[in-house]
Amino acid sequence: MNMAFFDQFSSPSFLGIPLILISMTFPALLLPSLDNRWITNRLSTLQLWFINLVTKQLMMPLDKKGHKWALILTSLMIFLLLINLLGLLPYTFTPTTQLSMNLALAFPLWLATLLTGLRNQPSISLGHLLPEGTPTPLIPALILIETTSLLIRPLALGVRLTANLTAGHLLIQLVSTATTALFPTMPVVSLLTLLILFLLTILEIAVAMIQAYVFVLLLSLYLQENI
Repeated sequence: MNMAFFDQFSSPSFLGIPLILISMTFPALLLPSLDNRWITNRLSTLQLWFINLVTKQLMMPLDKKGHKWALILTSLMIFLLLINLLGLLPYTFTPTTQLSMNLALAFPLWLATLLTGLRNQPSISLGHLLPEGTPTPLIPALILIETTSLLIRPLALGVRLTANLTAGHLLIQLVSTATTALFPTMPVVSLLTLLILFLLTILEIAVAMIQAYVFVLLLSLYLQENI
């Protein structure tokens, strides 16, 4: 039974070929296609409005030097948002429940922000490892603590996204299993469980959107520290 609950997080395959790449590229089909005009219909108008809103929110804490990252951060935000929301559909696979994928997204971008700071302002970037006014006996310990805190940032990004989505999917599967199991014997209780499942699904839609935003927002804050 426990393995059945966690089977939804295993990458699907066909003839021994993993299908995770197809599930990662599928959200691109929902984006507007190239055309001679910027706006072709109401859907593209809504998409452009949403992309503009997301870009403004992500670029707000950044200086002008960080605005060159707008395309990368906005694309990552839309990518994660679509994957998280599509993963809530029945009989679908959510790639962002895989820690390996989330780390593959978090580590290179975090490293890019760190190298940007070390190249442009090395003294300020290294100065973050030692707070001003630190007593001399505490300097080695604080440098070690701050360095560890810096190095676990990409791990925290990946684990946060993976844990929140995995927990939500498990809760939905547990409640839905209870709903179907209780329906033949206790239909009233089953209806109440169905109501809980509906509310939980709404909550998971919000979690999927918030976690995509938090992932990219933290990256933009790391970038702001280094520019």
